[in-house]
Amino acid sequence: MDKHHQAMLELVKAALAEDIGKGDLTSLACLEPDPLKAEIVAKSSGVLSGVEPAKLAFEIVDSANEVDFVKEAGGEFEKGDTIARIDGFNQTVLSSERVALNFLGRLSGIATLTAEFVERSKGARVLDTRKTTPGWRYLEKCAVLHGGGSNHRFGLYDMILIKDNHIASAGSITKAVDQARAFLDTGDFRLQFEADADQIQIEVEVTSEAELTEAIEVGVNRLLLDNQPVESLANLVAKAREINAEVELEASGNVTLDTVAAIAATGVDFISIGALTHSAPTSDFSLRVTE
Repeated sequence: MDKHHQAMLELVKAALAEDIGKGDLTSLACLEPDPLKAEIVAKSSGVLSGVEPAKLAFEIVDSANEVDFVKEAGGEFEKGDTIARIDGFNQTVLSSERVALNFLGRLSGIATLTAEFVERSKGARVLDTRKTTPGWRYLEKCAVLHGGGSNHRFGLYDMILIKDNHIASAGSITKAVDQARAFLDTGDFRLQFEADADQIQIEVEVTSEAELTEAIEVGVNRLLLDNQPVESLANLVAKAREINAEVELEASGNVTLDTVAAIAATGVDFISIGALTHSAPTSDFSLRVTE
């Protein structure tokens, strides 16, 4: 079992413990344990995500519960569609219901919003950020993939992203990049991160033509053009392409569905959007007993 699956398993267990506690008092009090068939039905349209943790919620509470998702993660669904069929026992299915639907709703909401951004950002790849719900990062980044987006760095450990505070502390872009490269060349780096230097990309945030020129000349992989008005962004993109047509360019900062098309039209390669994970509306699902 890899670390991400283990983290998901522990998250689902914690969510169940939070909701069920000492037991589902209502189901235990009102119901004799009997077989039950049910369906999860969509009450809104969108793109599905959260299949794995939702299925786990039912199975952890009772391994006899069988859950068959008829819609796949990354697939579209419409209001009224049957998403999954469940064959199990009344007490344990109803005890699992809310946690399973919470995972489906939250993660499908992210996938659905991501798909909307992807549709409007022709020519640029939509990226997520680290602005994720604590403990949910793996699942939320999977939801972005299900919506057709791409993942930025997973955490602080798999990419070097030199931002304004790093530059200020180091003294300049050149000094920060030089120090980063020197560290990547050490045995300490290879031992701690179990990687080689050529596996680590270096990205630098720039806010002006002078910073952009300095970053390109020092030879980084990608430039982050943060919080730039569209006109200024277009000028920086043109300048970057003039100096080095191959350097990757990423735009970020307060990107909305209304602005993303204009940002993409400037010619950037990537658009990173925190709203994918911190502001996505929740998709709506319900569980319906069928037998």
